[in-house]
Amino acid sequence: MTARTSDWPGVRPEVVAEVVAGLSARLQKRLDGAAAKLAERPVAREGDEWRVEVDEETVLVLHAPGGVVAAEAGVRCGCLLAPACVHRAAAVTLCPLAEAGAEAEPGPEPEQEPEPRSDTDGASGEPNDRPAADPIAADPLTAVELAAVRHLHRAAAAVLAAGVSGAGAVSQAELLRAAHRARLAGLHRPAAAAVTVATRVRAARSGAPDHRLVDLVAGLRELLGLTTALATGTAPVAELRGTARQAYREEGGLRLYGLFAEPVLTATHAGAVSWAVDADGRLSTIAEVMPHDDAAAAAPQAVGAGNRTVRLGDAALSHREFSRAGLAVQGATRSGGGRLGAGASVRAVRATGAAWTAEPAARLWSEPASAQVARALAAQELPYESRPAGSDLLFLDVTLLGTAPGPGGAPQLLARCTASGAQGGPVIVLRPAHEHPDLPFRANLALLATAPGLRLRVIGRLERADRPELRLLAIGTPPAAPDPLALSADRAGRVNLGLERLQTADLAASATASATVGESADGLEDGSTTPAPYGPPVHVLGRRVEQTVTTGRHALAPSEASAAADRGLLRAAGLATAAELLDGLRASAANQQRDVFGRIVTDDHEDFATAWLTAASYTEELATALCASAWSGEG
Repeated sequence: MTARTSDWPGVRPEVVAEVVAGLSARLQKRLDGAAAKLAERPVAREGDEWRVEVDEETVLVLHAPGGVVAAEAGVRCGCLLAPACVHRAAAVTLCPLAEAGAEAEPGPEPEQEPEPRSDTDGASGEPNDRPAADPIAADPLTAVELAAVRHLHRAAAAVLAAGVSGAGAVSQAELLRAAHRARLAGLHRPAAAAVTVATRVRAARSGAPDHRLVDLVAGLRELLGLTTALATGTAPVAELRGTARQAYREEGGLRLYGLFAEPVLTATHAGAVSWAVDADGRLSTIAEVMPHDDAAAAAPQAVGAGNRTVRLGDAALSHREFSRAGLAVQGATRSGGGRLGAGASVRAVRATGAAWTAEPAARLWSEPASAQVARALAAQELPYESRPAGSDLLFLDVTLLGTAPGPGGAPQLLARCTASGAQGGPVIVLRPAHEHPDLPFRANLALLATAPGLRLRVIGRLERADRPELRLLAIGTPPAAPDPLALSADRAGRVNLGLERLQTADLAASATASATVGESADGLEDGSTTPAPYGPPVHVLGRRVEQTVTTGRHALAPSEASAAADRGLLRAAGLATAAELLDGLRASAANQQRDVFGRIVTDDHEDFATAWLTAASYTEELATALCASAWSGEG
């Protein structure tokens, strides 16, 4: 399908499930082909209605108030088979899902009073006043919840077994139907995870530019892990259920100091989010994220959102300004994840900011890099809504080393991590926080690559890899740097790399730095070299895990010689467990019953999904350990 998602309105996941379920078995087989044909037809919008001329006699109309089809009746077709026609199902298949995982669509919260915390609310992980009890045995699943969990697990296992290439519109709709059933049963976390998987499968099948296979693998691993844990009762049920929305707690008065701002760009939303630190060193966020109608204009919309006014009380400053200023807030409310509420009772006025070299911001850079990495990796194990704000952010002082060839020969920017001005920290790879070419990240890193020897204080997002890597978000000047950035006074000594463009003049003070610093990307002063691109052959198991997601269960049927080569490589590297898991995954993939005519008998893929989940979880844990080891200098 080649239709742009921006040509179509959004659609609620349950609407997709209902419309596709209304098709006959014969029409369900034709659905993917019908969607491909409909994608070639022009779409015209008139107010809240999107119209598509299927042919000379048939017009398809989608009624989408606010840009979202919220009910099955909102999809109307003029053909004789309507409403059980393939045109309606093809249309909702082409529409982008209006809901996604919480990590994909951050946005400003509606005005609301803080909600009282219930004993079953697992969003903040804070203790309650009830007597201690077994968290696993307490509050078990009801029969309705257990049936919904099993339905969702079967649907997810079917998508995994089919792979991206085989998970067509019908498989996606079944997953969305199971997600809706889980949401109605109060299982909000697995339901959201299922919608995220469906969204990423769609992106993979359509060749969307923001598709990342690693994200789809992570989504399936999370979904199958949640449903398995719920069905077997091996984890606290309240935490696995999740909540319908984040609860906000009263914080009273807050003194906030802006740190940086970054753009937010997804397949359906664009905007900006500002980060701030309070006097106690806790991080908070304020977001301005809205749906976009045109993918081509989404990146400029995200950059432009940095100039929009912060939605908090009476504050009259933009996100860019807030990243260098401060706020005095009364009646503040904040979620467990650090998002500030914008209720009617909140009052906020502009205040002075704080330099990155002054308290309370400076304490963020005082923690050793290895400890920050350990904190970020530990937070990845928590549900998204329970992670503290900024848990994946690293605050480092670095010295740029210039570029060096990376895996595949592509140039990459290297930097030496320093602590209190001392040399000898790990060499890290600096990457753009977002790869979209219309965002300033890539251009800014290209300019920084021309200034080896420049010392910087940076904020970045940890990229988990077997060598130190950082997605760069903002830069500033470290304390007592001999070559500070030549920035104007209104920029407060720092730059938001996703919202602002560096100029050559901004680096003028560092023009001679490379002549005085005895390090380069090719030969470091301590005799070491650039980070080795190859470590333990974890990729042997990891690529089979990813290959399954891409092409399905049948992808794990190579020749015995290939299987023996993989097994030997893993065992030679001391990864005997990985070798056993890979053998088990292959055996499970091939273990399909056949009838008397030799045809494969359809099963629920339960054993295969369990084998894949075990291998994927092992790969995840090993990758986490290798990342921690690399940052600690042991890799």
